[in-house]
Amino acid sequence: MAGVAITRMDLTAGQLRQASVRSRDSNAARRMLALALVMEGKSRSEAAASCGMDRQTLRDWVHRYNAFGLDGLIDRKAPGAAPLLSPSQMQEVAELVRQGPDPTVHGVVRWRRIDLSRLIEERWGVRLAERSVGDLLRRLGFRRMSVRPRCPEQDVAAQEAHKKNFADLVAACLPARARGKSIELWWQDEARVGQQGTLTRIWAERGTGPRAPRDQRYDWAYLFGAVCPARDCGVALVLPKADAETMTLHLAEIGRAVTPGCHAVVVLDGAGLHRTGGRLRVPDNVSLLKLPPYSPELNPVENVWQFLRQNKLSNRVFENYRAIVDACCDAWNALLTEPGRIHSIATRAWAEVSL
Repeated sequence: MAGVAITRMDLTAGQLRQASVRSRDSNAARRMLALALVMEGKSRSEAAASCGMDRQTLRDWVHRYNAFGLDGLIDRKAPGAAPLLSPSQMQEVAELVRQGPDPTVHGVVRWRRIDLSRLIEERWGVRLAERSVGDLLRRLGFRRMSVRPRCPEQDVAAQEAHKKNFADLVAACLPARARGKSIELWWQDEARVGQQGTLTRIWAERGTGPRAPRDQRYDWAYLFGAVCPARDCGVALVLPKADAETMTLHLAEIGRAVTPGCHAVVVLDGAGLHRTGGRLRVPDNVSLLKLPPYSPELNPVENVWQFLRQNKLSNRVFENYRAIVDACCDAWNALLTEPGRIHSIATRAWAEVSL
């Protein structure tokens, strides 16, 4: 069998050897070495045997090298089977998942893979197994997630207006004494933590039905938390009740944490204990900005609570009130020791205003 001449001369044998050392593809590296041996005068049989291939295979790789250079020595991935759904059909599936099912039309309140499989077959005549539907959803960017409650009285337009006009709202809440000062943006909320705790997802073997302890008693404490994403810091108090007096204590703590010479805008919900006047006292270096009603998803501290419950405060039994307080303190302090964690959880692009 006559050998095919190496006609591509842009690399020398030595350069091919150097390229094989740098390559992370072991198969491509073997082919480079085989070609280098041929260029150094070895017979095709010797070069092929030294690099773990037969002479015909080496001949094929010489053809590829002559045509495409080093890129020709890399294994080409097989294109695989053609998708059963067209790009436009896959986008329709994605839109269906985003909108969620209509119980009166689809007969279900949440999409399962089997429901989507039936819908795809009815609409386009394409039969997909449940596992294939799951693979499709992952390719489209979907993951199984826990849902948050949404109040029926929520005003989506008000939420969008709040985000769009956030910089103006911040400016409008600033008093005259804050003029000329640097402004810090803080977010505040409170969470009840107690013996009637929460359960969270865990890794377990299929079919095992994992269980976790859950107390049936009624002691609890309130974790008041506030974070400043720009500074990656936060302050918290664990208190026995949530009212104007305890809220005043937390605002005072926030005021002490504000950088000297700066003024803080604290964004919070419209709960009764947050109403100014009466027993609530706001420090001079703090101004309050209320969120639209029924809009907890606009407050990133809600995500802080979710993080703490999932990683520190769930699946456990608290012996007494002191144990609850200690657990809250430990959880918050652990949050503060992770550099970048608060910034990662609490930063919102729409709230990145020039303060």
